Amino acid sequence: MPITYLIVDDEPPGRANLRMAMESHPDWQLVAECESAAAARDVLATTTIDTIFLDIQMPRESGLALARELSRMPAPPLIIFVTAYNAYAVDAFEVHALDYLLKPIDDRRLAQTVERASQMLRYRQSDGYGNALRGYVDFAPERHIDAVSVRSVGYIEQIRVCDVLWLQAAGNYVELHLASRKVLHRIPLSRLEPLLNPDDFLRVHRAAIVRRDQVMRLSVVGDGRYLLTLRCGAQVAVSERHIDALKACM
Repeated sequence: MPITYLIVDDEPPGRANLRMAMESHPDWQLVAECESAAAARDVLATTTIDTIFLDIQMPRESGLALARELSRMPAPPLIIFVTAYNAYAVDAFEVHALDYLLKPIDDRRLAQTVERASQMLRYRQSDGYGNALRGYVDFAPERHIDAVSVRSVGYIEQIRVCDVLWLQAAGNYVELHLASRKVLHRIPLSRLEPLLNPDDFLRVHRAAIVRRDQVMRLSVVGDGRYLLTLRCGAQVAVSERHIDALKACM
């Protein structure tokens, strides 16, 4: 069975560019092109759609308004957001494990997105996706995140921020250290940090952020080198740049 999809974009060139790019994916079947959220609602009222390519910035009603409405469904269609570059929006997409395309659309990036969506639909992980979608559309710039949705092959797992004891950079990923396990999430530590509440978390090294209530003991291990022991038993290197803030915390 082909994967059905809808294109929602107020700009005709945007719809045409995406339609032509999707011709390289014959397993996907275009059901309709819509110039507004209202037109998309009309289609969705009569047709079951697997995936929606949804432009965020549209006149009269933004794509987020439609996404917020769809997120309340028991099993919402997969939404691939289409947006002009916005650093905050990209961080929010990634922290909630949703996919997005930046305009102008790159064929290679589109192929990656199509493959991820195909995996999600294949494994039918609608519950995890629904939680992630609700987390994103309910997220506001002035509010810090309370959960991170981690995507793996075929599923999405939601990790509560209150369960994270400390975080460690791993290239373009971050390791979320929990009480009994470690979870790898696809977002750089530097981009996740602004979304964390500074009342709860403290950076102690360019590669590490710890929960403030985990701070237990600071040791000097060499000339300008420090080691922090957390209540969970983990030991984290502390850089001289962050030592004053850590001492103030203690």
